Parts: sequence; C-alpha cells; structure tokens
Amino acid sequence: MSIVKATNLIKKFGKSTALNGVDLEVNRGEVYGFIGPNGAGKSTTIRILLGILRATEGKAHIFGKDAWKDSVDIHKHLAYVPGDVNLWPNLTGGEVIDLFMNFKGAINKKRREEMIQKFNLDPSKKCGTYSKGNRQKVALIAAFASEAELYILDEPTSGLDPLMERAFQECVLEAKLEGKSVLLSSHILSEVERLCDTIGIIRQGRMIETGTLRELRHLTRAHLLVETKQSIADLRKLNGVHGIQGKEQAVTFQVDAEELDTVIRHISQFGIVRLESSPPKLEDLFMRHYEETGTDKQAGVGGVS
Repeated sequence: MSIVKATNLIKKFGKSTALNGVDLEVNRGEVYGFIGPNGAGKSTTIRILLGILRATEGKAHIFGKDAWKDSVDIHKHLAYVPGDVNLWPNLTGGEVIDLFMNFKGAINKKRREEMIQKFNLDPSKKCGTYSKGNRQKVALIAAFASEAELYILDEPTSGLDPLMERAFQECVLEAKLEGKSVLLSSHILSEVERLCDTIGIIRQGRMIETGTLRELRHLTRAHLLVETKQSIADLRKLNGVHGIQGKEQAVTFQVDAEELDTVIRHISQFGIVRLESSPPKLEDLFMRHYEETGTDKQAGVGGVS
C-alpha cells in the first residue's frame, strides 16, 4: 500500500525549473532512500510533500490525501526532521520535545525517556546552549518517541557523531519492523545502503533511477584482486574492465557486472592463485551517475537541496 505517492511533480520558481516530472512512491513498512547532489531537488520535493510548497504541476498524496489541501490532517500522523534544526533558545530540550510530542497527541513518557537515553541528551539544558548535533537529537527524539506512521527525514544525522548515527539507524530499523514508513534523504551512502529497501536518485530535478539496491547494482562495478601464476595478457583489451593497478601476476581492477563472467574466464587461463571480489557499493552507483559533468562534480554528493 502506498503511503507516499508523487506523480509528475513539476515546480518552477520564475523561469527556473527545480523539479521536472518527479515520480516517487513509498510503501507501508518501507524505507525509501532519496539521494542526489546539492541542487538536485531533494528538499524541494520534500517541501511539497510536507505542504510547505505547492507544486506547479503534478500530484502529491500522503495517506491517500492531498499533500497541499490536507496538510494539517496529514501532519498529525507524520514526523519530520530537517537537516538543520532551529529551536527556541530559551526553552529546554525537554520542553521542546514535549511541545513537539503534544502536536501528535498524548505523550508516551516511557518512550520519551527511552529515546532521551538512547541519544544521550541532557534535556534540562536550554536549547540556546546546544551544539548542532544536540539540536538534531532533540528533533530525532521527538520524532521517534511519537506515534507517527511516516517519518520524513531530510539529512537527519547532520552533526551527529558515529555513535549517535548508529542509534539513529537502530530507530529507523525499529520503525520499519513496526510497519511504519520512512522517506530518508541522506548524503551518507553507507547509511542509505544499510537502511533502505528502495533507492531513488534525483539529478537536475529528474528521477534518473529508482529501484531496490539489488536492482540498481547492475549499474555498478565489482572490485577484483587477482593473483595468477602467469602475467595476465590482454586484460586492458577486455570490455568492461576499468582502473587496472599492479603488474605482473598481481592486479586489482574494476569490472562491469555484465562482463564479469567473460573476464573471469579470461583470467582463469593464467592460473588463478588468489581471487578476491568485493561487492559493488552504492557509492559506486552514485558517482557513476554524476561523474559525467563538471558541474555535478563541483556540487558534491552532500547537503540539503
């Protein structure tokens, strides 16, 4: 069942087109990874889903309701964490958490305390004294302590240390086990790779790839380390082989998945002594989509867009 469904979203700011026909669907109990470089349209899409922006064209529905017209009702069952949380400086972290949770109804005190402990937050301090990471913790605690059915997370671990990133990942996996849905925009590719069932890649306002990690890995290259009894002849002439390093009987290289069988057959002629293969990473997939243009190289893979 679709919890989030966006169809042909177009958003224009004057003569500039930020989104150009974006389709996106998040099902119940699914973690959807939404990735792309700065300026690709991630945050614009999210703001439309939240009812903050109105799409120029197209449709966006959450829980089967119109994201723009029914945004107030939708937000009763939704938790949102941005990448840069701004809080009331004179309120304590605990007061802000209670305020956010009250928006969703009754406060589950046990759950609230569990989350405060999990994220190692001192809720008695005023928000004006908090670091960026602690401000993120306040928003994450309020989100995961609520009874939300959908979590929309836009670079949520920005400013968190690795230990707190792990706590966040545990919360996402727990939410998934409870049948809740998560839309996660992240520049931490290992995080997306670990958590997400489906991945959507957006570039220049267009969705260029959507699918499970298994489905998308056909676009990536496996990394091989090979030692042979004899030097491998004609390796550079084979289709799909990239980045050869080493010499004589010990080499490392990358190979396109569709050419892997042919390459293995070729190198086996020279007496394989050692063969190590590391699976393709989401980062390989991501960078291959953006390495083509200098503009995207300069933009990088992180940040909120």
